[in-house]
Amino acid sequence: MEKNEEFNLTIEDMGKDGAGIGRKNDFVWFVKDAVVGDVITAKVMKVQKNYGFARLMKIITPSKYRTEAKCPVAKQCGGCQLQMMDYHAQLRVKENEVRNALIRIGGIPEEELNMKPILGMEEPWRYRNKAQYPIGTDRDGRVIAGFYAARSHRIVECDDCLLGVKENQKILNLIIGFMEDYHIRPYDELTHKGLVRHVLIRKGFKTGELMVCLVVNGKALPHSEELVRQLLLIPGMTSISLSVNTRTDNVIMGTEIINLYGDGGITDYIGEIKYRISPLSFFQVNPVQTEKLYGTALSYANLKGKETVWDLYCGIGTISLFLAQKAGKVCGVEIIPDAIRDAKENAALNGIENADFFVGKAEEVLPEKYEKENISADVIVVDPPRKGCDQAVLDTMLKMKPKTIVYVSCNPSTLARDVKILTEGGYRLRKVRCCDMFPMSMHVETVAALVKNDTGS
Repeated sequence: MEKNEEFNLTIEDMGKDGAGIGRKNDFVWFVKDAVVGDVITAKVMKVQKNYGFARLMKIITPSKYRTEAKCPVAKQCGGCQLQMMDYHAQLRVKENEVRNALIRIGGIPEEELNMKPILGMEEPWRYRNKAQYPIGTDRDGRVIAGFYAARSHRIVECDDCLLGVKENQKILNLIIGFMEDYHIRPYDELTHKGLVRHVLIRKGFKTGELMVCLVVNGKALPHSEELVRQLLLIPGMTSISLSVNTRTDNVIMGTEIINLYGDGGITDYIGEIKYRISPLSFFQVNPVQTEKLYGTALSYANLKGKETVWDLYCGIGTISLFLAQKAGKVCGVEIIPDAIRDAKENAALNGIENADFFVGKAEEVLPEKYEKENISADVIVVDPPRKGCDQAVLDTMLKMKPKTIVYVSCNPSTLARDVKILTEGGYRLRKVRCCDMFPMSMHVETVAALVKNDTGS
């Protein structure tokens, strides 16, 4: 088929980026904004050897799963891919993605795959405790805030994302009004001039504490005392700061934080564990689902009270401290020094004394501790980045032979790849459960429990 040619297509599946997938004459087409079950007219945009990309031109017969997007800029904004799909159908798509990956890539026979029902949300809106808004101007030079359009740095104006908390809109409008009143210009990526680059907003869901951090192309904000005065009128405002970022690349946050008000952070809870959160802290953005995710990981670890647990890629110790409630000893490993500092502070904040933390790459720390100190583990928990576990981590885990491995994953493909390595190395995939941390997007978290073949459990 040629570019711009139109054709009819039935959408049979969904891709990892949320595009609908259809097949015509054994050729695969990806169509943005199409939903499983749609019969559409599409226009050819780009053709590769075995697949192509097409644009949705007309919906001939809408899918029974199709719904009206709540957000007026859902199609333009790059943040949501699935707003036009019924939420329960979204859950099925995510669950099927994980199931298919474990069967196709992981080599798990379908009849042996013990998948528990996905953990969805009762209310899949306003769930994000963190938002990062780029600040720019529209064609008329007016200061705007919003989100980047998909695969671009063009800002789609949106001051009230329906995934974020309601306070975001008031905070953004206040900051934009302040910038206009004092003629403070947003940063321009082309000229590298201007001051305000992004606004970071965080909220503690259980504490109600609010954080505002302006990312600036400099070390000061003119009239900052007036901005602080205005922001403090918003109930819950606890921390106001600047993040210094004079780089010319796409990194959002700078490493230097200048406090304008407060002690540099806010607090929130996951379950009974209290966490201190700074502007640079990694903290799961959906606290409601995080409690379910970590609760599942804790349950799958099956701790009795005396076990030694190693938690790899531990971040600020979120899972580690959950595990420490039921384990004899927990050792966390994380490459980012600031995260380990936060982890130790969070342990002290909760009076937890049976957790130790080590700075370094998991693929270096674990093998070194095993080879030089002959460490052992009853349970190993891993929560790696999207690329999955490093081979050295997998090899060392197989040598250490813990009774249980709990794998928390944000990427079904690398989860399945690593599960295959572990099952070939003497483990059995006992059970799996998905958790929907990011409604309206294609992202899904998964918890998998693997046990030694000789444990009989």
